[in-house]
Amino acid sequence: MYFITNRFPKQSIRSKANRKFDFNLDNNAASNSIYFCKRVKASEYVEVGSLAFLESIKASNYRQLLIYIHGFSNMPEQVFEGAIEFQSLCNKKKKNEVLVVPVIWPCDNDIGIVKDYWDDQKSADMSAYSFARIMGKFDDWRNSEEYNPQSDPCLKRINVLAHSMGNRVYRGALTAWNKYDLPRGVPLVFRNSFLVAADIINESLERGHSGELICHASRNVVVYHASDDLALRASKAANLKNKIASRRLGHSGPEDLDKVPKNVYSVDCDDYNNQYDFPKGHSYFRSGTKAGIPGVVFEHLYHTLESGRVPGSRDEILRSPKS
Repeated sequence: MYFITNRFPKQSIRSKANRKFDFNLDNNAASNSIYFCKRVKASEYVEVGSLAFLESIKASNYRQLLIYIHGFSNMPEQVFEGAIEFQSLCNKKKKNEVLVVPVIWPCDNDIGIVKDYWDDQKSADMSAYSFARIMGKFDDWRNSEEYNPQSDPCLKRINVLAHSMGNRVYRGALTAWNKYDLPRGVPLVFRNSFLVAADIINESLERGHSGELICHASRNVVVYHASDDLALRASKAANLKNKIASRRLGHSGPEDLDKVPKNVYSVDCDDYNNQYDFPKGHSYFRSGTKAGIPGVVFEHLYHTLESGRVPGSRDEILRSPKS
């Protein structure tokens, strides 16, 4: 499985293709460098370099790419566990349709969920600048006549799935890319952006707010939320401590759909989140009640991936199928 990270390696910070790469799990600082790597097997990784990474993705048989940005308090092998499960579910639906590529940012390895949360929020903010460079590298490569001539362009559709605090990383990366490299605004890069249990304020996607660029960069923006997501209650507690009082996007969906762009869809997952991820109700977008069997949320998400169109209304409640 290919992946991208800005976690510091135990080896030199200088990038080098085909070298062994080991995560320094005790260092949760966000590196300015980004590393394009491949997971060979559990806890065994190789750095491949950006050009080999991009060329391999282009040459793969998969029609679409799904960039997966994980949430807080996740170590690399935990991220891979979730990404591999999602990849397996996609493969069962249709062979060579969706290739999952995790983006791994530096979560803390401390004891204590609230302390972890606040440390990870800082890391997420600092990681935004690193991952803005990924977007810049990709845009330069895609528009290069040397690597993507008109006779052989890269036609992969690109999607983003940001989970929990990964939405903070995604939002910040677009903001940084726009501020430092794109004087005329972000291009339409992504077919779908899936914001699952998003740990950002619920006004974020409104015009004039920091998440508006997600809407500009995406054909569809699908927000999956559940009011009884216990992990986001910990988020609320941590933010109240720091005098930030606002509901989270992953709890309520957008504050007001009339204030967000028309390509934003709100999907209420309250009927399923705790069934699929008991008792937290936070990671409910992969398997359903049985491991390896897709849940209703995954089915909705995958239909959008495959078709490029969001089923249902702009403000939908996922219900059990009628018998």
